[in-house]
Amino acid sequence: MPVPFETLLPYGIMIVMFGATGTGLAAFKTWQNEGKRPRYSLDQWDKVTLEVMERDRRLTGTLRGQTDNPQAPLGFELSNGWKVTSPHI
Repeated sequence: MPVPFETLLPYGIMIVMFGATGTGLAAFKTWQNEGKRPRYSLDQWDKVTLEVMERDRRLTGTLRGQTDNPQAPLGFELSNGWKVTSPHI
């Protein structure tokens, strides 16, 4: 006995919606990471690399941006990543 196509419509709609949602989330993550793949499960080396990523953010203005300019832009000497504390506290 054949199955009427009306019974398969909800399954088709669910498959299409899961596919559209997955594609949309992947596109949003790629857009958010400036076209680069997202980082998952950072290990010890990557945690050290976060300092380099912070330096790149201060140099380029974006977290995942990189520059090959050998000289820092004007004003970068005042953009220090170190926290300034008073020695008399």
